Amino acid sequence: MTIETTVLVTDDGFAPAPPAARAVATLGPADDPATLADRLDTLDLIRVEFPKFSDGRGFTHARALRRMGYAGRLHAVGHVIADQYAMARRSGFDAVEIDADLARRQPEDQWRARADWRAHDYQSRLRG
Repeated sequence: MTIETTVLVTDDGFAPAPPAARAVATLGPADDPATLADRLDTLDLIRVEFPKFSDGRGFTHARALRRMGYAGRLHAVGHVIADQYAMARRSGFDAVEIDADLARRQPEDQWRARADWRAHDYQSRLRG
């Protein structure tokens, strides 16, 4: 697959850049997800920015948005690494948007190895 400027990572692997959405909101790490509470039902997509992989506030934002009832598309955007894919999915993200450089450094097989995110959490191992 030719790697474009933005790569969408899903459970199936790499996909082309995400389709355009009519109503989009973007949250940064320091933003409060509650600011979107009154318009969650009007948004097609919420993009949560990850400026660096070591800043995990976006995972908390995703969980908060899902608890507030947001059922639309939710994307982690930026510097999320393959090792964080399972956490992104468990916290409520539908997909991760990464740039072409990161996609080259962490190829699709690294992301697909983590696609079975439901099976590899520590709670399942403890219960098993």
